[in-house]
Amino acid sequence: MSYKEVLGQHTVAISTSESPDMLTLGMSDEHLKDAMAEIARHLLALGARLVYGGDLRSNGFSELLFELVARHRRDADADDLRVGVINYLAWPVHIQMAVTDIEQAHSDLIGTAELVCLGLDGSRQSLDARRQLPQQQPTEAEWCGGLTAMRRAMLGETQARVVLGGRVEQYKGVMPGIAEESLLSLQAHQPLFVMGGFGGCARDIAEAMHLVEPWTTPRLGWPGHDAFGAFTAADLNNGLTLEENATVARTPHVDQAITLILRGLMSVGAPG
Repeated sequence: MSYKEVLGQHTVAISTSESPDMLTLGMSDEHLKDAMAEIARHLLALGARLVYGGDLRSNGFSELLFELVARHRRDADADDLRVGVINYLAWPVHIQMAVTDIEQAHSDLIGTAELVCLGLDGSRQSLDARRQLPQQQPTEAEWCGGLTAMRRAMLGETQARVVLGGRVEQYKGVMPGIAEESLLSLQAHQPLFVMGGFGGCARDIAEAMHLVEPWTTPRLGWPGHDAFGAFTAADLNNGLTLEENATVARTPHVDQAITLILRGLMSVGAPG
């Protein structure tokens, strides 16, 4: 089967957020955004759908994905009408937003991306149901429960996940978002690709799984970190060898990582 025949049957989650290590690695935040954009561009070009759980802030990762999909649709075949990105809004995220802003974003994205509001339990909410809820500030417990529920919902809708960067401080939820999403993927035996070359939570996960050498200076621990020590490269279940996964985990060269991610997805094959 060709790449398009295989990737066209995949829905891939991309997990990323700002990395605290970019300056240390001699890079800027733009390098991380460019890396994410290149991964998304290649997957979209080969027919995969993308899933992202984020907010709608200006110049954020969601906005970048929407721009990529809009550009891709302009260049794609006229009969390719599939929505390229599903963006999940966890309950604690969208409940803070004015419903008019959600409606406007939903309208603006028709034909390009699907915007999905989730309930506190992770179930999909219609716009009509959301209109009935007052705008409010979520509690800490609602942040934790709502984000975990969103991440479980994403897991059920996807066949693979790519993680890169990721904050390890000032996050919402029970642990850093990339950590929780990666842990859920590992526990579910979902193919997982850990790109640690941009530092952050993904780099810490790669280190805990013995895919890269430890940092030379002590690192700040975060809740859930120790759980990754129970997993090895084999648990990534992504069709790559130990050596290939180690390369994905350490390289800052996004083209090299993309080549291996695509190789892994081809090796795993179409979803059963």
